[in-house]
Amino acid sequence: MEVIKTDIEGVVIIEPRIFKDARGYFFESFSQREFDEKIRHIEFCQDNESMSSYGVMRGLHFQRPPFTQSKLVRCVKGAVLDVAVDIRKGSPTYGRHVAVELTEDNHRQFFIPRGFAHGFAVLSDTAVFQYKCDEFYHPETDGGISIIDDSLGIDWRIPTEHAILSEKDTRHEVLKDFDSPFDINVDLY
Repeated sequence: MEVIKTDIEGVVIIEPRIFKDARGYFFESFSQREFDEKIRHIEFCQDNESMSSYGVMRGLHFQRPPFTQSKLVRCVKGAVLDVAVDIRKGSPTYGRHVAVELTEDNHRQFFIPRGFAHGFAVLSDTAVFQYKCDEFYHPETDGGISIIDDSLGIDWRIPTEHAILSEKDTRHEVLKDFDSPFDINVDLY
């Protein structure tokens, strides 16, 4: 796998080595050994999958301490724009984001460490999205910032009239009103 660093430390894009022949293709979607060597040791404990239609926007989500999560995400069917926003108080990149298109064709994965809010927008007719987490889901620690906060400067590539959000995601605060539970010293992993 190739690890592509982004403008924000700890947030990386992963491109697998894909082996193609007349039968189709093969690649390792995750190798603990390679992840440990090239990124950092992590112990994932939960895999999740969602299916969504065009225009669905999910996020920007995180879990509050002590149940913070790192995520390794990928799109196995269709295409999504995936985004990580730095919400660590005192971080030189606070409020900045990294966006990457994840598709069934590019097989890219995106690693989002603790201290970041995460969300995605579905760009294809439908998308199947999978992600690994290093902490179990704890609904009592759910948190979020508004996915439609213009101050974040994210081009979701979805016209506003086609955006589909859950009721919960429409109630998140914008970044300027948000009191982050994370600081620059958060263990990213």
